[in-house]
Amino acid sequence: MRIGFVGLGVMGFPMAGHLQQAGYSVTVFNRTAARAEDWCNQYGGTAAATPAAAARGADLVCVCVGNDDDVRSVIEGADGALSGLAAGALLVDHTTASAGLARELHAMAGRRGVGFLDAPVSGGQAGAENGALTIMVGGDEGDFNRAQPVLDVYARCTRRMGGPGAGQLTKMVNQICIAGVLQGLAEGLAFADGVGLDRAAVVDVISKGAAQSWQMDNRHGTMIEGHYAHGFAVDWMRKDLGMVLEQARAAGVELPVTELVDNFYADVQRMGGGRWDTSSLYARMRARAAGDNKVEQ
Repeated sequence: MRIGFVGLGVMGFPMAGHLQQAGYSVTVFNRTAARAEDWCNQYGGTAAATPAAAARGADLVCVCVGNDDDVRSVIEGADGALSGLAAGALLVDHTTASAGLARELHAMAGRRGVGFLDAPVSGGQAGAENGALTIMVGGDEGDFNRAQPVLDVYARCTRRMGGPGAGQLTKMVNQICIAGVLQGLAEGLAFADGVGLDRAAVVDVISKGAAQSWQMDNRHGTMIEGHYAHGFAVDWMRKDLGMVLEQARAAGVELPVTELVDNFYADVQRMGGGRWDTSSLYARMRARAAGDNKVEQ
C-alpha cells in the first residue's frame, strides 16, 4: 500500500515515521524541504516536491498541517494533494480545522471519486512519537473502515464519530475540556501555594482521587518549576478555541468558562508566551499575584 504524508511538524514527522516502519511505502511532502530530507534520512521513504507529487499513485494521503488556510494550500489547486489522487483513493486530514472546511473538502473530494475523512488527533507530541494518539473521525463509514488499519499504526484509539465534520466537532469538545481542566489545575496550585502547602505533595495526594487528570499527572511538575518550553502551544490553543467559540455561537450554546479561559490565554500571549505550553495558565496567575500589570484585566 502506498501512502502520501503532507506536513512533517512535531506531530506529522513521527506519525509518517510509524507508517514507514510498519512496512508501508511512504512519500512525504513538507513546505520546508530540509525537514522532508531529515525525515528520509531517519526513516527511508521518499520526498516529493509538491503535495500533488506526494499523492500521485498513493492509495491514501494524510495531511497534518496548521489551520484551515494551510489545509487548503496543500489540498486544493494544481499542486494540491487532491489533484494527484486517483478515483478510489482516500484523503485523511489530521489537522485540527473547522467542521465547515471538513464538509467542504468531503464534497470536493467526492466529486473526484476520492474519499475524505476529517481525523483530528489528541495526545500531543509524545502521543505521536509513541504511536498512542486518539483519533476522532468524521466521514463515510466505508471510507473509515478502509482507513482504520492505517490510522491504528499511530493510535491507541481510532473511532468514527459520525458524518463529515463530526471528527472536528469532537476535537472541539476535547479542547473545551482541556481548557477548563488546565485552568482548574492552575488555580489549585496557586491556592496551595498561597495558603502555604507543598504543591507537589498536594498533587501527589489528590491525584489518587477524583481530581486526577492527564494534565495533573503530566504537567503539574513543569508548572511548579515554571517550565513551559514544550507541549501544545498557546497560539495553537487560541486558534482551536476561536473555532470552538464560533461554532458554539452558531449553535446557540453558551460556553462561559471556555470563553474566559480563551481570554486568559490572550493574557499569556501578551506576556510573550504564545509558544509556551497551554499549562502556562499558571504562569499568568503567578504574574498577576506578583502585580505584573501586563496581565491586568
